[in-house]
Amino acid sequence: MSLRFHWSLSQVGDKFRRANSTADMKGLFSLETQIEFCRAAERCGIDSLLMAFGFTRPDPMTLAAALGMHTDRIKFMVACRPGVMSPTVFVQQINTVSALTNGRVHINIVTGHSPHELRYYGDFLGHDQRYERTDEFLEVCRAFWARNGEVNFRGQYHQIENGKLNTPFVSAERSSPEIFLGGNSEQAEQLAIKHANCLWRFADTPENLSRVVPRITAQGTEVGLLVSILVRPTREAAVRDAYAMVQSLTAKQPQAFGKEFAQKTDSVAYRSTVELAEKCGSDWLTPWLWTGAIPCLGSPAIALVGGPEEISSALMEYKQVGISQFLFMGWPDLDEMTYFGREVLPLVREKEQALDPVQQVGG
Repeated sequence: MSLRFHWSLSQVGDKFRRANSTADMKGLFSLETQIEFCRAAERCGIDSLLMAFGFTRPDPMTLAAALGMHTDRIKFMVACRPGVMSPTVFVQQINTVSALTNGRVHINIVTGHSPHELRYYGDFLGHDQRYERTDEFLEVCRAFWARNGEVNFRGQYHQIENGKLNTPFVSAERSSPEIFLGGNSEQAEQLAIKHANCLWRFADTPENLSRVVPRITAQGTEVGLLVSILVRPTREAAVRDAYAMVQSLTAKQPQAFGKEFAQKTDSVAYRSTVELAEKCGSDWLTPWLWTGAIPCLGSPAIALVGGPEEISSALMEYKQVGISQFLFMGWPDLDEMTYFGREVLPLVREKEQALDPVQQVGG
């Protein structure tokens, strides 16, 4: 199986968006800039673009439909928080976007973010209860996509009676969207195994992941990494630019917003990644996995840093422990994605081709 690569659309047009307090983040955007990025992603071999959800962003479903009208191949990974809407409405929206884009839509299930922001949307459940509700939400969604007649469901959080939807999921490849689910907790793992095609985790060392990934993939669910990326012609140039970026950020914003957010959230993924960085005693978990930007930009800023050869080898090392997909962010995203598509992706494909005969002989 070839590695698949996705990119986050969340900071396009504002490369250091996460360095700002949420009160300063804008929800408006340039449609032309977004369209330009989507078309570049098609040229760079990117599978899909993540459309994040939150009060500082435009609605991801509406944005996916709009961008789908201006693109041909790129898919849109629409984020959803189950506590915001009924599963019936959600399936109806996803199916409509699939009809408008010829099936170019995935979903990214997010069980939570930070308790104070969840309350903006009327969601007051605790961490574990949100996972229970998400389980019910996805049960209902999958029942609609199965199209085996009327949907009836009675749970603690959702009740559906004689549910019908006359707008089907439209795709030449699938009868339902691919489901991605994020989280580092035990609840996230079990929910992904039950409902998702792929579990998203923040990056960690291959050694640590080798203890976790096989038990998930053995159940038929893929595991992917959310990780930032900074690639330059040489490792020395990449390391220099990484530290120069942090220096410029701390000069403008002395507050460590990334670390501050980790103290407010109940997300195991965000907190565990900050703790991983703090316990290491170094900015480098491996020669290419860097945590130096986490205090400024938060857990999503854990990054692969190096030259094309180092990064392509790192990606293959992750593949060896069972990782099959990557969701990237860069600084800035358009430049980083273009360089990745031109310099790193061809090396990855070469290494995969070289590995195939060895795997066949081993099999």
